[in-house]
Amino acid sequence: MIRIALQSKGRLNEESIELLREAGIGFESSKRKLLARSEDFPVEILYLRDDDIPHAVERGVADLGIVGLNEYEERECGAAIVHRLGFGKCRLSLAVPKGEAYTDATYFAGKRIATSYPVILRKYLAEKQIGAEIEEIAGSVEIAPAVGLADAIFDIVSSGGTLVSNGLKEVEVAMHSEAVLIATRELSAQKQALLDQLLFRIEAVERSRGKKYILMNLPTDRIADAAAILPGVKSPTILPLAEPGWSSMHAVVDERELWRKIERLKEIGAEDILVLALEKMIL
Repeated sequence: MIRIALQSKGRLNEESIELLREAGIGFESSKRKLLARSEDFPVEILYLRDDDIPHAVERGVADLGIVGLNEYEERECGAAIVHRLGFGKCRLSLAVPKGEAYTDATYFAGKRIATSYPVILRKYLAEKQIGAEIEEIAGSVEIAPAVGLADAIFDIVSSGGTLVSNGLKEVEVAMHSEAVLIATRELSAQKQALLDQLLFRIEAVERSRGKKYILMNLPTDRIADAAAILPGVKSPTILPLAEPGWSSMHAVVDERELWRKIERLKEIGAEDILVLALEKMIL
């Protein structure tokens, strides 16, 4: 049995649960329960606050955890990052009142900056050799300039809408963050084997994202042309049809290129084109 810590609520909770379920790991998700156990995989889910996950994994209370890279860095966590998950993307940025004339980071010299991430901010300022006062606050960082608590803020930014609604503008990006899978550095051989199985499943799910499975019929003498358009993972699958001179081709295509490739395939005589969802991709 391996234990993985997830956020009990918040922006990474739903995406973490969805990822595990796509990987064939079902469990009860409830805000009232601290622990849940899967019947599909030897894993126990521990629900925690996001800022508690790094230390819980570091200390071995949980074997694994899914947490934002920003929280991992802020808590100066000693656990190992074993996989970047690609969701929950955001950035940690400095913002100032929109009426301020801003040129570069030297603007912050001698200024007071409000943040919930003093460790990351302190490192950033040190790298830039800027002396500023850090005002650590727990929440509602974006209102600090308006109430006179600070001259600027350092906080998580996703779309930037919250900054705009509070009369602020983003001026410097200190780091980009995403969800990461972390692990304690003292995993037993048995738990390492379970982690390897889990990573195998997660990577199969990730490879299928943004991909479509495409099937079509086309004249056999146009197979080479179609293969140049749809190279496939290794090469397309070709099957002969009962009708002489015709074949069926199967391939995986990036969804962003789907319609452009379909148009090119029709130009060379492809017919009966089917596009299917791709749930897992195991290499």
